[in-house]
This record gives sequence, C-alpha cells and structure tokens, in this order.
Amino acid sequence: MSAPRGRGRRIVLWRHGQTAWNLEQRFQGTTDIELTAAGVSQARRAARLLAALTPDAIVSSDLRRAAATAAELSAVTGLPVTHYEGLRETYAGVWQGLTHTEINERYGDQYEAWRRGEPVRRGGGELETEVADRAAPVVLAAADKLDDGGVLVVVSHGGTIRTTIGRLLGLDPASWESLGGLSNCSWSVLGEGARGWRLTEHNAGSLPEAVLGDDT
Repeated sequence: MSAPRGRGRRIVLWRHGQTAWNLEQRFQGTTDIELTAAGVSQARRAARLLAALTPDAIVSSDLRRAAATAAELSAVTGLPVTHYEGLRETYAGVWQGLTHTEINERYGDQYEAWRRGEPVRRGGGELETEVADRAAPVVLAAADKLDDGGVLVVVSHGGTIRTTIGRLLGLDPASWESLGGLSNCSWSVLGEGARGWRLTEHNAGSLPEAVLGDDT
C-alpha cells in the first residue's frame, strides 16, 4: 500500500507502556491487561515529547494498555482519541497468558516454526498478514484525513505496529521480522515522500531529527 504523493504527512506508531505481563514475558495478544504504575509514567513522559510534534489526530487500539497510553497524549494536546478494535495486538489463541518457556514446552514444534519465520497461527490465532489486513486500513484511513504535512499518532502494540509498517512499506511478509521490536512507549515514524511511505525512525524514544545528507 502507498499513499498519494507529495503531501508530506507523518504517521507516528507508538507502542503502549509497560504491563505486568511484559515484565513476566507473557504473551498478551488480545488479553486486556492494564498498565503498571511504571507504564503510566512511561506514557506521560513520552506524551510530553510527542506533543512537541503537534499531532493532528490520535487513534488507538481499544485495549486498556493502549487506550490508557493514548489518554496521556490526549491530556497534553487536547485531541480526542478514536479507538479501533482493528488496532489490537495479534490474537494468539492458547498461547495468550503463557511465557515463552511454557509455550516452548507445550507447543514446541509450532514455537520453533514461528522462530524460524514461518507463517504460523500462534496458538491457533491470527497470521501476521491477517493482522496487517485489519490494522493497515485503519491507519491509512486516518492518515488520509490529514492535511498536507499533518501528523497522525497511532497507539497500538508491538506486533501490530511491526506488521503495519511492513504492509505500508510494501515489504514481503517474510521480511517483517527484520524490523525488530519496539520497547514499551517507544515509537516508529513513517514519513510520506515522492514514492510513498518511508521509515524515518524506528524504536525511538526521543524526538525525530532531520536527516541530513541522506543517500549522499
């Protein structure tokens, strides 16, 4: 997918703050886990930074950890938040609530196939391409409402953000994992150029800076 050319919009894809299951390294998926106190603090700090980008719109997953993170940016900017089920994390079926060790012990063959990068319905859940099928259109529809040079903040989840970036950049799904993960309350930025969307920041925790001398 690509956006119309020449409008100079930006999409900031922001992962939610820390949860108890993050600390325990449990697969959350669509389980509705709240932020920890540290996660709330992370969201407040990041919100103050992202507010400096003067966003024009905020959309968020409707799961509490993302919605609470988005609410911190809303409080600083005064912008409303629109929540979408389509921005939820990957549904991981029976893997949800289990640690990586527990998953490997119970579903070893499936776990190893996933680690090798094969398309896997983890725990009987969604494929990564199916997550992109539901999330990317939400992001593009919101971005299409922006004026030239507008900024959209998307508050979502690590897996969903990675698949959405991969889809918007037109990457082969087999290469999406090469994008790497996002830390809690870090973000990635897609900028709109003459040839569509381009990844300009990844797993950032500070404000984006201009790229000087790119490709020279």
